[in-house]
Amino acid sequence: MSELIIDLERDPLRVLESTRLVLGNRWDQARYVHVDQQQVEATADLLAAAPDPPADWSATLHPQAESDEARANLVLVVDALNFCFWSVPSSQKPRWRVTCNGETYDGYWALAAALRRAVEEGYPIADGDFLATITESDVAAILRPDPGTSDIPLLRARMEHLQEAGKAILGRWDGSFLYAINAAHRSAPRLVKEVVAACPSFHDTIPWQRREIHFYKRAQILIADVYGAFDGSGPGAFNDMHLLTAFADYKVPQVLRRFGVLRYAPALAEKIARYDLIPFESDEEIEIRSATIWGVELVRQALAARGRQMPAFAIDWALWRAGQDL
Repeated sequence: MSELIIDLERDPLRVLESTRLVLGNRWDQARYVHVDQQQVEATADLLAAAPDPPADWSATLHPQAESDEARANLVLVVDALNFCFWSVPSSQKPRWRVTCNGETYDGYWALAAALRRAVEEGYPIADGDFLATITESDVAAILRPDPGTSDIPLLRARMEHLQEAGKAILGRWDGSFLYAINAAHRSAPRLVKEVVAACPSFHDTIPWQRREIHFYKRAQILIADVYGAFDGSGPGAFNDMHLLTAFADYKVPQVLRRFGVLRYAPALAEKIARYDLIPFESDEEIEIRSATIWGVELVRQALAARGRQMPAFAIDWALWRAGQDL
């Protein structure tokens, strides 16, 4: 097995550097999760022949706004809420679902649909004053499920995230997240750092063996969504999107495991087969997320060796969309 190679100029957020500590200098040294180099190459072969994935920002489903200022705030709202849509098999009701304009959605797309519905119903969710003082009953109404389906998980945390975003908009960003976007001067990592500094809920780092592991999942998704929402132009015209890593969530590792890129130790595989909860900040969770970052990075390197330049965030998009279909 060859060593994990880091180009430090490509890693200003220290995501690759810190997650490599978890996996060791070689990707077969972790306890629970290994990266299979042969399957990395096979996955690169599949992606090399595929078209570039579209941006994960649907104009027909996500909430829309007329002004750049309001659109930037709506992107922030989406990603302040972009976490935890799953349910366990023992749930008495089907997972959280939302019907909008005659179509029913679950997971992330239900969030997009719920927020689009909220805009159509007149909720001022792009307004910093409304967000900063939003109540739990407001959030419950905005994210209300279809009859007979489960409520969205972690409702109070979602309220707190929206209040945090609203206070940042009002107190730090002159009324719109667009202020932060413009102040980043087209640098994606610089905007990640600003979001993490302004909104603690985006500060996705985990202590591990007296070190700090950086993931920045939702902060990096946020910048990718700004890029997508503005179609890579105007406020979405970043010069260094290639410096983002994969977004270490719970969908992409499922797809990487399906493709054989990630291999789980028997004890971890058995837990997942039983639908046991993998505890937050456990070694197992940290290894899954770290291996996800590096699985995508190794696929990116393998694609580059084939002459196909696909940044990590685009590979993430491609894998995430595959996960919606598998």
